[in-house]
Amino acid sequence: MQLSVRSRPDTPVVPAFAGRAVLVIAAVVALAHFVGSFGGGYWFDEAYMLAIGRNHLDWGSADQPPLAPALAAALDWLDPGSVVLIRVPAVLATAAAVVVAALIARELGGDRRAQTLTAAAQATALWVTMTGHWLTPYTLEPVQWLLLVWLLVRWVRVRDDRLLLALGVVAGIAAETKFQVLLLCAVLLAAIAIFGPRELLRRPMLWLGAGVGLLIALPTLLWQAANGWPQLRMGAVVAGEADALSGGRAGVAFSLIVMAGIAGTVLSLYGLWRLLRADELRAYRFLGVTAVVLYVFFVVTVGRPYYLGGLYGALCAAGALGFQQRRLAGGRRGWVVWPAYVLSIAAAAGMLAVAAVSTKTDVPQAIVQRTVTAYQALPAQDRDSTIVMGQSYIIAAYLDVYARPGELPTAYSTNRSYGYFPPPPDSARNVLYIGTAPDELRDHFASCRKLIDDDEDQAVWLCSDRQASWQDLWPQLRHLDMT
Repeated sequence: MQLSVRSRPDTPVVPAFAGRAVLVIAAVVALAHFVGSFGGGYWFDEAYMLAIGRNHLDWGSADQPPLAPALAAALDWLDPGSVVLIRVPAVLATAAAVVVAALIARELGGDRRAQTLTAAAQATALWVTMTGHWLTPYTLEPVQWLLLVWLLVRWVRVRDDRLLLALGVVAGIAAETKFQVLLLCAVLLAAIAIFGPRELLRRPMLWLGAGVGLLIALPTLLWQAANGWPQLRMGAVVAGEADALSGGRAGVAFSLIVMAGIAGTVLSLYGLWRLLRADELRAYRFLGVTAVVLYVFFVVTVGRPYYLGGLYGALCAAGALGFQQRRLAGGRRGWVVWPAYVLSIAAAAGMLAVAAVSTKTDVPQAIVQRTVTAYQALPAQDRDSTIVMGQSYIIAAYLDVYARPGELPTAYSTNRSYGYFPPPPDSARNVLYIGTAPDELRDHFASCRKLIDDDEDQAVWLCSDRQASWQDLWPQLRHLDMT
């Protein structure tokens, strides 16, 4: 096998790394998100990750690979109930993304100013700013995508095939975080095959790296295969939720752009244009093509507004390089760039405030208190035959995470990953159901009556005398959508 470390004697020399400025920006990002970790409670997807990690950790689940739940479980084991500690990986990943984005700018030929502009744009991207301290798969994903891009861009410059092995390792870890990276890799390879550098596809180390990545991702892929590939059905679920969450296809099309932040939108759109048109970036045209293809795919399939979050830094790097070249040619564009950064910082501060409001504990604590009250009011002899079930995975996760030890049994739900966990035992004849209405259970129980109705969305119901075995019922009841 050929292992080329540096096959081109004319390897371009990159500018010095703007370490001081970039690291200061990354440190400010880390500090802001670390401070933001205090106060409030878990974001609902954090509670979901923690509930999976505590009670159902496996090589996969219906809609999540195992990395985020495993991290949540490990850190919760170190300090049970610590919201701040489980957020440390997210904070570090968000800060690291700032550094990697700047490194991409450097690889493209960006000077210290271009690297700093790129780092600041990555630091003020809107979705990243809001979620950057929440331990969720979509918070860990951007730095992984940026690392993949940096390894590719660096390989184009230095032709060091060891980078391709590292590429496979990063891709495998990313697949254990979120499955969208598989789509990213497929589109990147197709774009490289069409637009170059095709030499990459002839390198044995690329395919060895792909094999390593597949080996790392194999456990969660096998879990999906053994459970009927529920992840493949999540696309339709996400599209069905888009109207309520992001304004449908039009809202997704708009959000996929502006989630880059104000400065990030300016830089990324300019960078995309340059990647597609500029001769000096021809070797990296595959990045621009990949961004366009993914954008169109996510709009057509009505994906989430944050699905391009891992590419903004790379596009901003190309845009910052363009402004650098205009500056060196005597042009002045500061009147465009710096006001955009002032507005970006203000918008980022606003998103951090939104994050703080979004993690108030009053709703989950009210759900738990209502459920505990109803459960404790049951006759003692009935509690052993009664399970607690949330209408949605969010309610079930809140019950699992916010209830104090001994207050409630482990929660069940037929929704999302909870529906793919083991069914209740057949000794459970009754269900304490928390939600708007137990319509999914009515045909399978002798009676369902409301116990507490002070909140229509999280009322408490008791469904008694199950009519069929859970082993028969559970596959019929589980579902991925929220309705």
